Amino acid sequence: MLLSCAQLLCRGISPLGRWPSRSVMNLGELVSALNGFASLSLAESWDNVGLLVEPSPPHAVSTLLLTNDLTEEVMEEAVQKKADLILSYHPPIFTPLKHVTWRTWKERLVVRALEHRIGIYSPHTAYDAIPHGVNNWLTKGLGESKDFSGACTSVPLHPSAAPSYPGEGTHRVEFCAENTEHLETLLSKIKDIQEISSVTTLPARVEGEEQTRVSLNCSQKALLEVVALLSKNSFLYHKTEILLLQKPLLPHTGMGRLCTLSEPVSLLAIIERIKSHLKLPHIRLAVGMGKTLESPVKKAALCAGSGSSVLKGVEADLYLTGEMSHHAVLDAVANGISVILCEHSNTERGFLSELRDTLAIHLQNKINIIVSEKDRDPLQVA
Repeated sequence: MLLSCAQLLCRGISPLGRWPSRSVMNLGELVSALNGFASLSLAESWDNVGLLVEPSPPHAVSTLLLTNDLTEEVMEEAVQKKADLILSYHPPIFTPLKHVTWRTWKERLVVRALEHRIGIYSPHTAYDAIPHGVNNWLTKGLGESKDFSGACTSVPLHPSAAPSYPGEGTHRVEFCAENTEHLETLLSKIKDIQEISSVTTLPARVEGEEQTRVSLNCSQKALLEVVALLSKNSFLYHKTEILLLQKPLLPHTGMGRLCTLSEPVSLLAIIERIKSHLKLPHIRLAVGMGKTLESPVKKAALCAGSGSSVLKGVEADLYLTGEMSHHAVLDAVANGISVILCEHSNTERGFLSELRDTLAIHLQNKINIIVSEKDRDPLQVA
């Protein structure tokens, strides 16, 4: 296939055989832009995301290398291609390192990165959650073509909450009291408590009597002080309502996806579509109890990478993921759910080409963005 000059440049390749002339970005500026592309607050709490290795400042980035897994072979590629920053989807540093020597391969990655002034950044589960991330890319494998619009609707299996509450504080306290000097004294003491906000008073009629309704927002710490203050008046204490404020859910954001196809498709057809999308000659298949290759698939639940915990208990005709435990597969099959396993990184790696083009736009083509040619799944079918 012949590519135009514009297509070559979009892929970070010069038609003249050398890198195109582009500006550079300061590492701090680039990391801020990457965090803006996918907020690290969306990552799972157990994850290790963000800038993991930082060369001494100032550090300018001209070439960004994308990889799914940062292996020693990929690190050598980064050195040869003079990359200044590696974006590794999986964090190469996960279990804390107690020393940085030449003894283990992960320690050697850090040594080589610092020796060659290469930063390492990992987004991992933040990219799983975002609407334009890995799981969204994987849903495209259920469609007949790369133009997936209209083929199905998808929603996150586990929606992500916003990083902050809609207002200040984590709790809301409400109570009614007679409009007396005692109330004024009480309100004065409440306002003196740290981490109290949005104290409002409104007239209210309670059991035929004119009273004042007080509402306030506060932190968990301040709540203890407010309750202690109100408990001194048994009438107010028993009439007090305490509400736990919920962080709003973010639209189209979260872990996994539940896809509802516009028209049912046979399991066999879905298999061929997925193999085509992931460019795989083989997948692993477990057919649900009472189902066949001709059984229709209307709902498919998917999770890039390892899907056991994310897919557990989800009602669907099909589970699509990289890997699941043996017993999780048995449970799905017993419930009439077919399972397609493609190996862990095979459900993630293809996203990098789409990410390259999306990031180029997000970063206004300020730097070269290339995808590793050495990155590959460690498992092969022999």
